[in-house]
Amino acid sequence: MDVLFLVIGGLGILVLAVSLLLGDLFHFDVDHPDAGGVFSLPAVAGFIGAFGFGAAIVSALGVPGGTTVAVLGGFAAALPTAWLATRLARMAMNMRTDATPTQRDMIGTTGVVVTPITVNGFGEVRISLGGQPVKLNARADHPIALGTRVLVVEATSSTSVIVEETPL
Repeated sequence: MDVLFLVIGGLGILVLAVSLLLGDLFHFDVDHPDAGGVFSLPAVAGFIGAFGFGAAIVSALGVPGGTTVAVLGGFAAALPTAWLATRLARMAMNMRTDATPTQRDMIGTTGVVVTPITVNGFGEVRISLGGQPVKLNARADHPIALGTRVLVVEATSSTSVIVEETPL
């Protein structure tokens, strides 16, 4: 019976791994009100895995009562595990994140020229956007040399800006 319980536990781990690795590829919407709760895939996978491994542990301990006590031990391990998996999945889904930077956020930032800007041509500048360095194509109304500090005055696309030289 120990082997059966271990197979059930392994099946729970397998379902969880597949849902984490391939969940976005095979995502489907369920119209059940608890689909994100106790019947979510993480909760079901946690329940199955904990039930199988918990029952296998109780069975291996040789507790009197045999399979019945092993099944009860499996349920004792599975219920809190499913509850915890549900809570963690909800917390992850409802986690607040910073807004994605937009073109408008580039305007007014300062940076440095990393590829000289030529007359009527493009160069490259590096700015800090959302705390991350970003390299963008840049134009200016006159040539700007390598290493010059610049100010972004217009964002013509998500990868191209118009800059002006800034005084040190």
